[in-house]
Formats: sequence, structure tokens, C-alpha cells
Amino acid sequence: MAHIILFKDNPHADPDIRRDHMAEHLNFLKAHEDKIAAAGPLFDSTGAGAGGIWLVGDSDLAEIDQLIHQDPFWPTGLRASYDILHWKVVFENLSLLRPRDLA
Repeated sequence: MAHIILFKDNPHADPDIRRDHMAEHLNFLKAHEDKIAAAGPLFDSTGAGAGGIWLVGDSDLAEIDQLIHQDPFWPTGLRASYDILHWKVVFENLSLLRPRDLA
């Protein structure tokens, strides 16, 4: 079963944390692309950052929890919390998730 991990950002975190640790975070995601199928930031209706999302393939919860805590964003205080949701995929077309400039 696939999983969706929803991250909620800490509203009191230093606004420069994401920028300062982005390269490390992206390297981490690339190093774990065998588990993390897609990832990206979330925004509220005003365009303000609201957290992030990962789509994770078939992994057990302990493995997902370990990945979350290994992410360079985790110890920085950027993330306030996360939820791991089980996702039963009934249709998949991940090419729609890729922004044209990354294709």
C-alpha cells in the first residue's frame, strides 16, 4: 500500500530555514527516490507556505518514520508535525505530477 505523508510547517520557524537547507533536502530526496516517489511544498489559498507532501511507495511505517527523521528539514525546526496516511491507489498517472520544466 502506498502512503501520503503530510507535513505541517512550524509557523514560528525562521523563514530562511527552507532556503538554507534546500540543497541538503533535495539531495536527501534524490538519495531515497527508491522510496519517495514524489515530494513538494504545499501552499495555502494566499500562497503562503503550508507544509509539504511526500508520496511514498510500499514501505512499512517504521521505515517511513525513519525517513522522515533523516530528512535534513526535520531537525531544523521547520516541520511542526506530520501525518502518515495509507493510500489505496486506484489510478496512477504520475507524469501529470511533473512540472513541465522538470520533464
